[in-house]
Amino acid sequence: RRRGAGSTAGRVLLPALLLGLCCRAAPERVRYAIPEELGRGSLVGPLARDLGLSPADLPARQLRLSAEKQYFGVSGETGNLYVSERLDREEMCGEAASCSLSFEALVQNPLNVFHVEVVIQDINDNAPRFLRDSFQLEINEFTSPGTRFALGTAEDADVGSNSLQGYELEANGYFAVEVKESQDGSKFAELVLRRALDRESEQSLRLVLTALDGGEPPRSGTAQLCINVTDANDNPPVFAQDRYRASLREDAPPGSMVLNVSASDADAGTNARITYGFGETPAKVLQKFVVDAESGTITLQEALDFEDTRGYTLLVEARDGGGLVAHCEVEVEVLDVNDNAPEVTLTSVSSPVPEDAPAGTVVALVKVRDRDSGENGQVSCELSGEAPLSIVASSGGSYKVVTASALDREQAPEHRVAVVARDRGSPALSSRAALVLEVSDVNDNAPVFEEAAYSAYVAENNAAGAPVLRVRARDADAGANGRVSYWLAGGSAGAAPYVSVEARSGAVYAQRSFDYEQCREFAVAVRAQDGGAPARSSTATVRVFVLDRNDNAPRVLWPAAGAGAGVVPRSAEAGYLVAKVVAVDADAGRNAWLSYELVQAPEPALFRVGLHSGEVRTARAVSERDAAKQRLVAVVKDHGQPALSATATLHVVLAESLQEALPELSERAAGADSPAELQFYLVLALALLSALFLLSVALAVLARVRRAGPPAVLRCLGAQRFSVAGAAFPADFCEGTLPYSYNLCVAPGRAVAEGAWLPPPPPSLAAEELLGAEPCGKRSPTSSAGAGEPPADAEAPQVSASDVQPKSNEVESRGPSLRRTPCEGGSSLLPCAMAGG
Repeated sequence: RRRGAGSTAGRVLLPALLLGLCCRAAPERVRYAIPEELGRGSLVGPLARDLGLSPADLPARQLRLSAEKQYFGVSGETGNLYVSERLDREEMCGEAASCSLSFEALVQNPLNVFHVEVVIQDINDNAPRFLRDSFQLEINEFTSPGTRFALGTAEDADVGSNSLQGYELEANGYFAVEVKESQDGSKFAELVLRRALDRESEQSLRLVLTALDGGEPPRSGTAQLCINVTDANDNPPVFAQDRYRASLREDAPPGSMVLNVSASDADAGTNARITYGFGETPAKVLQKFVVDAESGTITLQEALDFEDTRGYTLLVEARDGGGLVAHCEVEVEVLDVNDNAPEVTLTSVSSPVPEDAPAGTVVALVKVRDRDSGENGQVSCELSGEAPLSIVASSGGSYKVVTASALDREQAPEHRVAVVARDRGSPALSSRAALVLEVSDVNDNAPVFEEAAYSAYVAENNAAGAPVLRVRARDADAGANGRVSYWLAGGSAGAAPYVSVEARSGAVYAQRSFDYEQCREFAVAVRAQDGGAPARSSTATVRVFVLDRNDNAPRVLWPAAGAGAGVVPRSAEAGYLVAKVVAVDADAGRNAWLSYELVQAPEPALFRVGLHSGEVRTARAVSERDAAKQRLVAVVKDHGQPALSATATLHVVLAESLQEALPELSERAAGADSPAELQFYLVLALALLSALFLLSVALAVLARVRRAGPPAVLRCLGAQRFSVAGAAFPADFCEGTLPYSYNLCVAPGRAVAEGAWLPPPPPSLAAEELLGAEPCGKRSPTSSAGAGEPPADAEAPQVSASDVQPKSNEVESRGPSLRRTPCEGGSSLLPCAMAGG
């Protein structure tokens, strides 16, 4: 198929070149002819040469094609016209006998338009195709020789000699096929009975019907004929007319009657009962029309469109009760209605235009098209609006808009007109397209800011590079004279490093993250300058106000970590002032409003704290049943979103006198050394367990190598104790034996006797001591808690931060050896040091 296309292209190349040379006499129209299905990049013709342009003129004249859908492209170096998209004649022009594409070629300096027409020649790239693969026919055995049966029409999208040319029928002794041509030029097949049928000798026939076109090489399509021979019904239906004609306006509503066909049958009974239907008809035709089976009335069931299809041919069949069929043709002509307004397209606009342009300068090219026909498609064009412009008709439905007089930008910087196209239909339809023509000027206007001073509000902790605001200055000039750029021109002391401005858009961006507690506002100056020569500029002030965010948690000043203690007499009544929690917040506004709440107390009804004052008072009178030592935990929250908080711990001793309270206070002070002792015991226990583990591994390896009984040192361990079900641990068992930071892991298939475990340390040892917790109020750089979360040591049940702080350095030195021990399943006993248990 491609070789055929190439040879066809060679045959038409010389006529195309001769045609291009002939077109020099009419420089505004060039005509070429090429075959369809040419590859992309195939040469169409030397367009620049045919337009009288030399290669040296191409850069200045700027040869280009119109802005409509392009199937072609033009080379900017040689000026040759090339194929840029696949050309399918059947897709572009359908069944039309001729197919061509028209477009405009535009050149500048001076501006002019040339009309180019490319004729698309058909090649044999489509085979004939029947509407269905098989035809079912029922023919009575008494049917006389010479009787004809319509088989319908095969479709071939090609035209001319490449279209459908004839039909062939498989050789047989009964039937032949003849080609009939309708008035519209389509060829349909008729099956002709040559010899009488005998149902007793042959009940059915299956023949192959072939449709052939006239291409080189020819293409064909086939369909199966299934012929059933039936018994006597010797009178077929007869239509009153062989051909019916009807006309319908394209705006006829669905349901409109087209016409009524009628047929008669000389038989009687069921053989004379006639039903109507459509024969072999394309699907798009069946969507438009429907026939009543009893009456033969044809009605419209879908709206018509004259611009899509101008006429339809229907094949109507009448079938009697015995299976005999008669056919007639119904031709429906679609009448045009003025239902399409003209289409106006501005193919090129030269804007802006210098104000010293002479009268008659072409400023725009207009293309007008109307899909209707006749007077409904005849269009006139005019300008609407006050402007020194006029419109001049060109060829092929094109118009030129030219200047009618001198332009003056000081009086009118731009001209707005409407191009109005109106057809000659009844009623007439019109459409318009707006044309805006700008007039260029010199640089006589400085940029003007929309505001003399700008204000921007940015919340602190913003990301570097975040937008702050956008300043905008306008320049009444055009082109480079009105192109404004921006930069910083100064500001308050130290403000320059805070922001930057984008030169083109005027967007001001933050250079760093702002901190409300360090800088609450600053000002910068932004200068706007145009691109004229000499340049003009103006300046505006931008003030940036930093908004506070809740990024600081409340800080407890009193009680300090580990120092909150007080004595309350047992005779104290309700409202007795025990202490006052004092806290501050570095934020401002609602983010710094603090409220206090008591979250932990041994006796919930004994104490209360003021919501806003932070005063801790007794909620009721102290009784003898109340414990002598009370530990109170208060939380301080701000009103930010989200709220941040801190906690304060207060130790209260209930005693009638200071002498009675001293033992409780001294006992609490003496207990401060207990964490160090517990840490010592913990390290010792870990060392013993590690030694036991290593010894067990060594003995197990030795026993496996020697394949002997267990050594004497293992007998003392009592292997039978590990087999006790109650003392065994399940596979992958990992359970904390120390309550804060010590875990034991048992490998799969192992068991540990209950007596092998060391006793846990005293419960007074807090997890913070093993992790090296810092005093309250200090934030560890490795801590994972948020900025507003209370310190971990504030929640320890028995050890205050003051008790932990003296030992923190000692525990930190021991801590890594506990934390770095892995927990694996390959050994029988493995100590795991996991912070927090």
